[in-house]
Formats: sequence, C-alpha cells, structure tokens
Amino acid sequence: MMSSALLALHPLAAIVWAGGVSFAHIGPTMSSVLLALHTLAAIVWVGGMFFAHMALRLAVVPMAPKDRLELWGRVFPRFFPWVWLAVAVLLGSGWALVLTVHGGMAGAGLHIHLMNGLGTLMMALFVLLFFGPYARLRRALAKGDLPRAAAAQGWIRRIVLVNLSLGLFVSALAAGGRYWG
Repeated sequence: MMSSALLALHPLAAIVWAGGVSFAHIGPTMSSVLLALHTLAAIVWVGGMFFAHMALRLAVVPMAPKDRLELWGRVFPRFFPWVWLAVAVLLGSGWALVLTVHGGMAGAGLHIHLMNGLGTLMMALFVLLFFGPYARLRRALAKGDLPRAAAAQGWIRRIVLVNLSLGLFVSALAAGGRYWG
C-alpha cells in the first residue's frame, strides 16, 4: 500500500499507482531517449557530488579557511543550476518512463519504487541544502563572517555526503535492480 507521505509528495501518485493513467506505448526510440536523459541527469548530479566530496573537498584542506570558503562560494553557484536542471530532467523522464513503459507504478518493479522514493528524498535534501545552509553560506560570506560560513559549509558537506551515498545506492538499483527476479 502506498503511504500518505508519498501521496503528498507526488499528487498524481494515487492515479499512477492504481494504474489509472494509460499511455500508448511510445516505442523503443523514445524510451531510449528518456532513459538516456534520465541517466545523464543522474550522472551530472551524483558525479558532481562525488567530485566535490571526494576530490575538491580534500584538495582545499591546505588552503586558508577564508580562501577555502570563498572557493566553495564560487563553486556552488556554478554547480547548483546543473543540479536544478538534473532534478527537473530526473522527475520528467522518470515519470514519463514509469507511465509509458510500466503503465504506472503498479506495473513497476521494486527497484523503480525504491528509486522513486530515494530520489524524492534526495531532491528534498537538495532543496533543504539550497535554501538552508547554502543560503546561510552566501549571507555569511557577503558579511565576511567566516565562523558562520564555516558552520554552513559543514552542514552542506554533511548533506552532500548523505545525498552522495543515496545517489550511489540508487545508481546501483538502476543498474541491477531489474535482475532481482
């Protein structure tokens, strides 16, 4: 049974879950295009988080705190528009695939349900990060308040680590979930 929390996150979920939305099969070419867009959007977002957490974060450790925080203040405004685009593409292509290939959530496998739920959680965490710690980081940097900027950056790092872990797990689901049986 679908939880009320999922229904609140996706207003059309009740109709889709029940198989109430029916689309004609769109053909293998369009399905391939949707899947490619979905995969590329996930690569941009998860790959960007991997780079930021596993490479850039470690590379800036020797820098002075002011320089390190200012660098993050320049990196995030260049990366986050790509994340917003990835979120939009993931939502659009994901639901298009569910509706056209699976005929709704009722026809989708467990791995699709898990990807949908965890992907929604990842998106919620990104929205929280963007309007919470990232907004605080920008304000603190604008005022030259390095302790508050560092605290905000610490929260960004924690949220990115959680989202990166979820993103890698969801990627594994996408790659192998259909073979669970």
